[in-house]
Amino acid sequence: MTKDKEKHTCPHCGDELKRYRTPAHTTWGGAIQLICFNDECSYYVEGWEYMRETQQVKSSYRFRLDPATGATGPMPVWSKHALKDDIVEDDAEA
Repeated sequence: MTKDKEKHTCPHCGDELKRYRTPAHTTWGGAIQLICFNDECSYYVEGWEYMRETQQVKSSYRFRLDPATGATGPMPVWSKHALKDDIVEDDAEA
């Protein structure tokens, strides 16, 4: 099993992270990022208020793990549906 197909969970809600196709023209090395797409995750839910108060923007973020490096951080989102079109199903190749 490759690193990007190992099962990982979100430290904020415990849901399994989903494989997400890394956008072209990014500095991330791998073809896949692992992201929490749970719309009830506290990290995502609380991010809306945090970003409004600190950055004066209507956005949030989701937990992201780079399986190639182990680096974690926020993945910015502008809506509940943002990024979901690039989720890679388990039986699909990146």
